[in-house]
Amino acid sequence: MILLAADIGLKRIGLAMCVQGVILPLEPILRHNRQQASQQLQTFLELKKPDTLIVGLPDEHYATTRARILHFVGLLDFAPIVYVGESSSSELALEEIAHLSHKQRQQARKNGMLDSLAACEILRRYVASTPSILL
Repeated sequence: MILLAADIGLKRIGLAMCVQGVILPLEPILRHNRQQASQQLQTFLELKKPDTLIVGLPDEHYATTRARILHFVGLLDFAPIVYVGESSSSELALEEIAHLSHKQRQQARKNGMLDSLAACEILRRYVASTPSILL
């Protein structure tokens, strides 16, 4: 089973994939506009053919962000899509790169590596909540 997770932001879309139980961060999609980003993600979905797309979704306190993510995902022609709470995923991703220098951490934010590590955390949460998915 192949699972793909996305951490959708205004500037970048972090991606992570789980294949045979191994979760790996992927190259993020850098957003120039919504159309370009959705087409790039659609192409990636068609290329990798995951069984499920897992999307990080903030809680109700972030209604505008939730609506933006739901709208963006609505542009995709893919199913099934599962939404997983993304609270603190970016903070946990930041902890994963705490050993890097300040400059390297800034670069990780800028190039999207941090977003893809957040997508890894979203994917870990999904796998932990549905352990039979890997059988």
